[in-house]
Amino acid sequence: MEVHRTCTELQPVCGTGERHAGRLDETTSAGRPDVDALMGAARTVLDGEGVDLVTIDMPVALTAIRKRREADSAVSVKFGSKGCSTHSPSEVRPGEIGRALTERFKELGYPVATVETPVGTTYVLAEIYPHPALLELLGKDFRYKYKISRANEYWPEKSAADRRRRIVKNWRKIIDELELTIGKIELPLPAKAELETCASTSLKRFEDAIDALVGGWVGIKYLEGDCTAYGDESSAIWIPPKTT
Repeated sequence: MEVHRTCTELQPVCGTGERHAGRLDETTSAGRPDVDALMGAARTVLDGEGVDLVTIDMPVALTAIRKRREADSAVSVKFGSKGCSTHSPSEVRPGEIGRALTERFKELGYPVATVETPVGTTYVLAEIYPHPALLELLGKDFRYKYKISRANEYWPEKSAADRRRRIVKNWRKIIDELELTIGKIELPLPAKAELETCASTSLKRFEDAIDALVGGWVGIKYLEGDCTAYGDESSAIWIPPKTT
């Protein structure tokens, strides 16, 4: 979870969403996100202030998700040629966890934001997708190489240690760009010496933290009115910048 004054970004538990996976650590219960604990933690970080916006890196909708949505198709049409297509959600993923999470946020006054929601509207649950957001953040034309699980695909000819170094270098680039908007980010990344012998799987938590920070940045862009909703009246994926 990333808090930036009025924006909280929620990363779902690993395995609950096909497209995105993350960690909630102390804010989970038996593999389920504890929405009330998340919001309480956010208010604590915000010195008691309320949360204006929640961004979530997982498929959500006003109706039950059973198959590929218009939101998924619209993003794939727009960003597929740039390597940023979406996977198809199903009744199983995000499944019951996704339904319970969405319902609880609605009960707390944060309904899912759709294409009918004016950009910048507060007190909503806005779905985001880090990959196309990074295109805008970094000024790139194709999917950025920052997923540790895909390092072998990115650089098959390199050693495992070299692939880890390249991933961490790309993470630092993301953090540098985010700091221009968010301010100083305290996320100590592994040193080069550590990358020689560490397991690549041990680096996943850093990737998750960066995804959360990107979600917070998208929330800032949304609140500034600089996001576009891709989807329909039941769900939308919010991606900067705003298009006409």
